This record gives sequence, C-alpha cells and structure tokens, in this order.
Amino acid sequence: MTAVSSAERTQHNLFATASVDRCGEHRADPAWLAAQRAKAGARWLQFSADGRACVRAGHLAWLDAAAVATDAPANFLGLRAGVPLFALRAAAPPVAAPGVRWLGLREAAMVLDGVDAGLFAYARSLANWQDATRYCAYCGAPLRLVDGGHRALCDACGRMQFPRTDAAIIVIVEHGDACLMGRQASWQAGHYSTLAGFVEPGESLADAVRREVHEETGVDVLDCDYHSSQPWPFPASLMLGFTATAAGRAITLMDGELEAARWFTPDDIARGLVDGSLRLSSPMSISYRLLQHWLRTRAGVDLDALPRGS
Repeated sequence: MTAVSSAERTQHNLFATASVDRCGEHRADPAWLAAQRAKAGARWLQFSADGRACVRAGHLAWLDAAAVATDAPANFLGLRAGVPLFALRAAAPPVAAPGVRWLGLREAAMVLDGVDAGLFAYARSLANWQDATRYCAYCGAPLRLVDGGHRALCDACGRMQFPRTDAAIIVIVEHGDACLMGRQASWQAGHYSTLAGFVEPGESLADAVRREVHEETGVDVLDCDYHSSQPWPFPASLMLGFTATAAGRAITLMDGELEAARWFTPDDIARGLVDGSLRLSSPMSISYRLLQHWLRTRAGVDLDALPRGS
C-alpha cells in the first residue's frame, strides 16, 4: 500500500482546503491592505446576522467592488489566484432571489466544493473570535480590530489579542481486529463515534489522547500516531486526529461523558450499517475519516461502499 502523508490525509478533511494565501507578512501594512481593497477584481463575502452566507449554483456568491462601500469594515482573508478576498463585518438581511440560498456552514458544506467550504469556515472562524473578543482581558477596555481583522488591539493598555483556537484530540483506538467507539446519551439511537476531548493546559497531544480515552472508557492507550487535522469552527476548534493502540479491551465508563462504549470489528460495522442498528458520524467529520482509514488499512474495506439499511 502506498504511504500517504498526514498532510495529504488532511486535504481530504472538510474545511481543511481553503487554498488561499493569507499574506500574513502584509496584513499589518494599512497601505498594502488598502491597495488590495482598491483592486477591481477584489471579492467580498457577506453573512446574515445568524452566520449564513449566500450560495448560488453550488458556490459562494461573492460580491464585487461595485456592491461594497469603500469604507465598509471587512476582514482580509487572503489572495486566491491573485484575487483579494474579504469578508464584510456588517451583517446583511438575507435577500431572496432566483437560484440563491442563504445557508449556514453545516448546510453549505454539503453543497460547496472543498475550497469554498474551507473559505466559509475560515471566514466564520475569524468572525466567531471577533464576536467573543470585544474587550481587553487585562484592563476591560474596548478592543480595536487591526491587521485585516486578525488582531485586536487595546488602545488603553497597548496589549494585542490574537485569535484563539481550542485544540481537541479525536482518536480511533484499536486492539487486535476491533476499534473502540462510544456514544453520548443525547445522540440518536445507534449512533457511535470515535472518542474526542479538549486538550488541557500544559498537556501534550499524546497525553491528551491517553487521558481522554482512559477518562471516558477506562481503556489504557499504549501508543498513538498523528493522522490528520480538521478546522471545526463550531465555534473555534481544531480537531487533531490520531490512531492509537490499546493495552486491552476491558471497558469501564469513568467520567459520565458516555452512555456506552464498545469494540467493533469490521464485520460488526458492516452488519450494523445494513440492519440500521449502527449510525456513524457524518462524512463531513474527521471521525468518519478516521474510521474510513482504519477499515481500509486493517480490513481492506471501503466505508463509502458499505451498504446502508433503513
């Protein structure tokens, strides 16, 4: 089997392919940003108050410069094929028009291509951080957005605030011919997923994998390897995917996070999908990609090709 790098695996994860040059070395230069805004080919993305964007014919509907006020506050997203891309900060009322739909990120991700879905996620991640970071954490004064919206400056104490991302691990744990999945009580009946949890302060990613798996299921992880990552802007997470090997199969639900956890063989998964007793996370999730990878490498099974029952 041909080796595949983690970078290549990441490219298959939804929201991970924005394919834009963010121009971080230029964003602090107001003259450079002004020149990008002034370009005739610049494009602008606008959201409704509840975070929906305009989608037309399976693509994001970008505004051109003629439709945007020259002083409209906006976040600079970057350059795509030399075209400056911005996201307006002011919300717009959704306007009905033939062939146009205003969709939230989850809905839009099912109809957009990977690049547009990644740009939507990128723009919403930045907006989510701005919405949650309006005042200085040190002195409480209002913050002013600078550097194309990628920094927030406190004019009172001079401190700079930077966008925050919540790191979370998600892991498929194997032992012999089976993988470990769990379910929360609030989930739809039969829905199982790989285990996940937030990384704690002062914790390495490998330690987070071991801790989360043990806290939730009592299973001890012997070793783990990085698989891929996925931006998850609901509202500001980065999912870091791992594969792991367990010391044994004894399960003890430890912290109340899960209603149930169990080991699944490839045959268990195939049968459960056919008879409807097993439901998996959406293909838009890294959980699905981790399970897909495990089935392919351990059993030569294509998850996408497995038949589904009612």
